[in-house]
Order: sequence, then C-alpha cells, then structure tokens
Amino acid sequence: MRSDEGRRQAAEQTVRALVQHSHRGPQDLALTTGHPRPTAGPGEYLVRVGAAGVNFADVMQSHGTYGSGPRAPYVAGFEAAGEIVGVGPGVDGALPPGTHVVGTGPGAFAQYMTMPAEGVLPVPAGWSDAAALGLVLNWATALAALKPLGEVRAGDVVLVHAAAGGVGQAAVRLALHYGARVIATASTAKHDTVRALGADEVLDSARPDLAEEIRRRTGGVDLVLESVGRATFPVSLAVTKPFTGRVVVFGAASGDVTLSTHDLVFTHQVQIKGLHIGALATAAPALYRSLLDDLTQLIARGVYPPGTPRVHPLAEGPQVLARLAAGRTRGKHALDPWS
Repeated sequence: MRSDEGRRQAAEQTVRALVQHSHRGPQDLALTTGHPRPTAGPGEYLVRVGAAGVNFADVMQSHGTYGSGPRAPYVAGFEAAGEIVGVGPGVDGALPPGTHVVGTGPGAFAQYMTMPAEGVLPVPAGWSDAAALGLVLNWATALAALKPLGEVRAGDVVLVHAAAGGVGQAAVRLALHYGARVIATASTAKHDTVRALGADEVLDSARPDLAEEIRRRTGGVDLVLESVGRATFPVSLAVTKPFTGRVVVFGAASGDVTLSTHDLVFTHQVQIKGLHIGALATAAPALYRSLLDDLTQLIARGVYPPGTPRVHPLAEGPQVLARLAAGRTRGKHALDPWS
C-alpha cells in the first residue's frame, strides 16, 4: 500500500488544468485533474498560480485563429500572477522563491505554470495576485497604444472603442491622465462603467450614425484605439483627422477588415499602426521594459489602482470565455485554479 508521503509526492506531480482539445472554441475546453506539472526550463520561473487572467486572445486561441498560437490539445491561458516556487538555469539576478510575480507564459489556466523570467514583474506591495492581473498585458497594451505608438498629447481627442473591457478601461484612465479628451464607445448596458472612469463622452457602439455623431461632437479625432475590427473600423477611419490622425489597431473582436493602398491614398489619409504587446516585447525589448517601468511609476503615483477582476473557479473557464466572446462581460475576469 502506498504511504501518505508517497501519495503526496505523486499528487504534487500533477495539476488541475483547463485543456483545449480542439479548435472549435471554448466548448471544447475541459477540466482535467491529472495533467503533468511543468518544470522550469532555462531562463524560466516555475510559478504556483494564484489567479489567471482571461483575455480575448484566449477566445481566439480556442478557435485556432491567434497568430502563432498553440495547437490543440494544450493547456489554455497565458497570463497569470502567483508565487515563484522554482527557478530554471540561466536566470540572471533571479527573484527569490516566494516572490509573487505577474507575467505571461504557456498554460496559465492551471495550478502551476512556467514564465520567462525576463518578462515578469513583482506584484506591487499590498496587492493580491488577482489585483495585479492586466499589468503586463492590458495596461501595457493601453500605454503602448497611447504613448510610443499613439503619440498622445495634452488636448488631443482620443476615441477608445470597447471602453468597458480590460484594455479599454486602462486606456480611458491613461488618456485622461495625459490630458486628452476621451470619447468612449461601449454597449449601452456598460455605459455606467465607462462614465465612472471619467470619460468625457460615452456613446453607444451600435448606433448607426456613430461616425456622424463623433464628428459632430469633435470635428475629428487625433487618435483612435481600435480593438473591435469589422464593427467599428469604418467609423475609426471616418472620424480620424486626415494626415495627422493616428489609428492604433490591437484587436479585431468582431472580425477582420480589408484596407487597400487605394483607400489610404485617396480616401483615408491616416496613420495606421499595428500593435501586439507580445510581439513588441520580443522585437523591441528595451521599449517594452520602458513601458513596464512607466507603469511602475503610474502605480506609485496612484494613476494605476489595484485591479478588481471578477474571479471564477477554474471549472467555469469555458463559460467565462463564451461570455467574453459574445461581448457579455465588462472589465477584467480571472480564474482561480485552486477552487
């Protein structure tokens, strides 16, 4: 008969995890209790996950439409915060075990995951793991879209689509901090959430005359943060000031759009910039690190408050992703792999 110690050691080698078994969407995301626990490789931390962030990229990955995303079957999720419990070889200046960090890596919807050490940040003092979710993704994306790519300046008019979402809420807060006038769009049921952030104008994203109404109120916008795609991209192009106006694209939740060189030359003479925060971190690591440094300062100054995500048990992950895909969530959502 196996001893209690033997059973304990065996149990520690497996984890609860959400495994995506196909590319047919969240419906084929299933809880398993016997997945092998990962080990930290070169340059990695092994992290005991306290909370895992839910993002629209998880929905895209579940359909196999996320660029360079994993192929099924795989443990889902890529953003988490938790406690360092192991350090792989080759980590320079490693944080000590027991440090709580937030970062990204494969297989976040599980009790344990690995994270590249160079991309993590310590959870701010006094914050829970869940409160730190969004730091290296949602807030970093919003800041990148506004500052180095969007070149926002005081007095600019900034249009933020999907303003009730994780990146959208961060973008509204940051744009206001930098002195912009913020025009936000969201479904009517979410307007109270966006107004509470201080947006100057909140408009129904589904109104048929959205472009005309934005032009009437602003005369044209300087910067658009575009994450919706097909449903809002024509509006974004129509309201952006010619030549000086910028459109930063970091998502396409409602579907892709096509834009031709002819359109850019003869119809929409605007600056269009693409943003994927993971690609930015890889291609321009110094810029990405500067964003994280800036966010640390924004936290210290109270501009970036602790997050308040809605935390769900791990088994509810498929339902949470389905609601996110249908546009029936607001703000940040997270999964607790231990409940």
